[in-house]
Amino acid sequence: MSGFAIVGTGWRAEFFWRLAAELDDLDCVGVVSRSKKDLPVPVFGSLDECLARRPDFVVTATPWAVTPSLVTELAERGVPVLAETPPAPDLAGLRALWAAVGATGKVQVAEQYTRMPAHAARVALVRKGVLGEPTRVDVSSTHQYHAVSLIRTLLGVGRGRADVRAVRTIARLTDPLTRDGWADPAEVKDAATVIATVEFDGGGLGLYDFTDNQWHNQLLMRRILVRGTLGELRDNDVVRLAAPKTIVRTEIVRRQTGYDLDLDGFDTDHITFGDEVLYRNPYQGKRWNDEEIAIATLLRDMGKWVRGEGPEPYPLADGIQDHRIALAIEEAANSGLTVRVDDEPWH
Repeated sequence: MSGFAIVGTGWRAEFFWRLAAELDDLDCVGVVSRSKKDLPVPVFGSLDECLARRPDFVVTATPWAVTPSLVTELAERGVPVLAETPPAPDLAGLRALWAAVGATGKVQVAEQYTRMPAHAARVALVRKGVLGEPTRVDVSSTHQYHAVSLIRTLLGVGRGRADVRAVRTIARLTDPLTRDGWADPAEVKDAATVIATVEFDGGGLGLYDFTDNQWHNQLLMRRILVRGTLGELRDNDVVRLAAPKTIVRTEIVRRQTGYDLDLDGFDTDHITFGDEVLYRNPYQGKRWNDEEIAIATLLRDMGKWVRGEGPEPYPLADGIQDHRIALAIEEAANSGLTVRVDDEPWH
């Protein structure tokens, strides 16, 4: 069993203590908060008071501007850290954070997207070589560093150099849903779309496409494409050259219980490709959504790492590189110029 603490009490922080309560190998020992809170876990008024409980690691679910100094303090005190994304707000902050703690090996980043069931299944399919060597990934679903993480993971590219080009356009769009729920009435308003290409040195092209509030606006389709030397994946549909003169089309199928007369309850069971299981839900029976499954998996992977039982969940260098490219996308969209992501210390 691993015990962890959280600094922060916001929307993201709640995921961590709520999910940990359902896991038998993780325990949230408490939360650090400047103000008094009525929470289902102990609340500490200071970091020192919290660390006296000797947590195995600390989750920093804090504002962007606060995170770098907090991560630095914890790493310098020898405490493993799981830092919410991004680990620093700007390029100067990323470089300063790496200079301060990069060599400690104490910091991981809470990048959960590749652990979401559908994405985890796609990653497994690509790594099996079904599409041959991946050459292009298009992501239109989430923003900035999350999208870059998906692109880099599916392409299998490292933290090297890249050229980024981008354009931003504005168009009218109905916005019926936000994190707070349904808009009443739904408004038609301006929404910005950023489309970017990320051309990685050594091969591999990423296409980034994000529209304001695309996470919550159900009028916008989510799209993902992975092209390889032997075929292409589009969302859940795969076409490939399976043998000479033999083009095969196969669907990635998610088995979801609880529909119609299935009385087992609403839950994700597994995801298959033909007769091969790409992903199996490790939390069957908990009725968690994909975000909850991904965060619980990340927490458990962090616990295994600090116990010496598993690999690094998501190294700081990867989280920094994701946001470095995301910043380049914004810069290219603002300037209309190609932005070069050059060699950095974390490469």
